[in-house]
This record gives sequence, C-alpha cells and structure tokens, in this order.
Amino acid sequence: MSAPSSPFDEQMQHWLKVRIYYEDTDFTGMVYHANYLRFFERGRSEFLRDAGVSHQSLLARPDPAAFTLTDVHVSYRKAARIDDELAIRSRYVGTRGAKVIFAQTALRDGVVIAEGDITAVMIHADGRPRRPVPEVVSQLESYVYRA
Repeated sequence: MSAPSSPFDEQMQHWLKVRIYYEDTDFTGMVYHANYLRFFERGRSEFLRDAGVSHQSLLARPDPAAFTLTDVHVSYRKAARIDDELAIRSRYVGTRGAKVIFAQTALRDGVVIAEGDITAVMIHADGRPRRPVPEVVSQLESYVYRA
C-alpha cells in the first residue's frame, strides 16, 4: 500500500502518525498526560508546514513573527500505551480577530484517545502581540475544516 499523496483529506483535516515510545509513558505504562500537548504541537507544526507556512519563514520575514498559545483545553478519553500508533488529526477552525484556532484529536484505530481545542495568537519576535500576518491568513483560508 502506498502512502497518501497528501497529509490532508478531502475535509482539510491533517493527519500525522505518532508512535508511542517508552519515553512517552509514565510509571504506569500509559502516555503521560502532558505528552499529548507535544503530539498536538507536532500536528499543528506539520499542518502549517504542509499548508506552506513554516516557522522559519515567519522568523525570516522583515517583520519577524511567531505563534504562541493562549488557550489550551484537552479532554482525555482513553489511555494510550507503549507501541501504540496514534493518528493526530488537526483541523484548522480559522481566525477570529487575532486568534488562530485549531481542533485536534489523538486517535488509536479510529477511537478517540484525547481531544484538544487550541487557540494561538501571532506575536512579534520579541513576544509582543501582533495582528496575524495577512499573507498567512490568506494562505490558510483554503485549509479551514469543512465538516
């Protein structure tokens, strides 16, 4: 079976596979809760890169920019364990003013393990908030999740 040609499906959901290693688990053998934030971060970063927006390109601008999170809500549904393969689904919900909103899910064999609602804002390189870069907003418009 060949790999899909795009990490995006027809609904503009981005998919990233993540294997669970020993280092991801706690003393019970289950994935430590904070590691889901790391998996979601990877999913968002790959989403942005695959949509044509890289963190390096934002920093290389004449007016350097970056993303920072302002709100994270994670619901844990089931435990993931060592050797599991999770699919990290990232949905770009859109922008609302300065907010850039994602909905993310970790699934194992189609079963929801954890869900996250993530809100980010764009900042200057020195950490001050700024309006989202218009080119980035434009670039992401076609990736808004279509239910």
